[in-house]
Amino acid sequence: MGRLFGTDGVRGIANENLSCELMLALGRAAAMALSDSARRPLFTVGMDTRASSEMLACAFAAGVCSVGADVLMLGVAPTPAVSYLTGKYGADAGAMISASHNSAEFNGVKLFSSDGCKLSDALEERIEAIVLDRKPALRLSDGAGVGRVSVREGAVADYVDHLRETMSTSLSGMRIAVDCANGAASVTARRLLTDLGADCRMLFDRPDGRNINAGCGSTHLDALRDCVLAHGMDAGVAFDGDADRCLCVDGKGNVVDGDAIMAICALDLKRRGRLEKDTVVGTILSNMGFGRFCEENGIHLVTTKVGDRFVLEKMLQEAYNLGGEPSGHIIFRDFAATGDGQLTAIQLLGLLKREGLSLEDAAGIMVRCPQVSINVPVSGEGRRKFCMDAEVRSAIEAAESALGRDGRVVVRASGTEPLIRVMVEGLEMRQIQREAQRIAQVIRARLA
Repeated sequence: MGRLFGTDGVRGIANENLSCELMLALGRAAAMALSDSARRPLFTVGMDTRASSEMLACAFAAGVCSVGADVLMLGVAPTPAVSYLTGKYGADAGAMISASHNSAEFNGVKLFSSDGCKLSDALEERIEAIVLDRKPALRLSDGAGVGRVSVREGAVADYVDHLRETMSTSLSGMRIAVDCANGAASVTARRLLTDLGADCRMLFDRPDGRNINAGCGSTHLDALRDCVLAHGMDAGVAFDGDADRCLCVDGKGNVVDGDAIMAICALDLKRRGRLEKDTVVGTILSNMGFGRFCEENGIHLVTTKVGDRFVLEKMLQEAYNLGGEPSGHIIFRDFAATGDGQLTAIQLLGLLKREGLSLEDAAGIMVRCPQVSINVPVSGEGRRKFCMDAEVRSAIEAAESALGRDGRVVVRASGTEPLIRVMVEGLEMRQIQREAQRIAQVIRARLA
């Protein structure tokens, strides 16, 4: 993890550690680091619905323009829209102002190269060096050479058109509850799904700058579940604040997570001869049940570090076309260069319609192993000391010994929040709850 960049861009509390001054500096540094063409470079800039997003987008754009690059403002748009439109509009780079699934006080910036992919570690390190070490020194443009800002009207419509073109199956007759998290999907999801023929009941699609992810979206599924059950919907889909994640609820109210979505889609692609190298890419957090499902169905599972950027990196290296995370970042590489919640939703729903399946029946192909996750708040100093603390390491090793070959433990520092994430998996719920709580207790005592 870098000095500024975490696993998903730069993130912090808006107007505190994520200040306008920092965003100005990041805009300048990104334009310097990513501009390698003879012509005047062009950046696309999109944002989510947080009250701070406009302010921070303007600061970032000012930094880009100050070193002689132009900016094309996309307005409120999902993160995967910025990824796609950066390539479609021939831009040199793209920036998304968002803190994804975090609450409204947070914000951040995710950067994309000209092909719509998230930046490599080397490029992030180059940007950090410009911001923090002034190496190389800034080269500000004079009055005649500063960049210009323009607004692209209809940008999200171009993105919705792209998603619709990935579908050959109508969703007519499907009744779907849609939770937009009061975020970026609020400007796209209704049009996309109704254009494809679905009968939608929209939830949390009225953002006010403060209510993004507030008791809604892919991290808070209770309201979506209640809606599906109360109105007899076929399924529910939930996005996060920037709509790069999708989780689902089936017609009986059961949660269908990213592992289950990948299992359904991977098996369908394999049966149709479209799963490249019969391989799917997951992460170290993929459920053991997903691994067993893959083994039983002749599918090779490759795992990476947590973060859809690492999943995509492996997919590009080996020419795989499906990968993702339990949290709902799913990458359909045939259509996108990043996780895309709305693309995931329509690909899954289209599969169900084509095969005449309910979501609960489709999800039944994979049996999850019991899993417990605990997020432990820690101090900044505690987060830095996490990897070196002997007592925390001892607690983790004790849990691993207690579980043996029938379980596993993953403890890691969050790349987006001041948390240590504890995940314990095994065959018996009471045992894994006990082991997870023991580890969390030691972390609180040592690192809070």
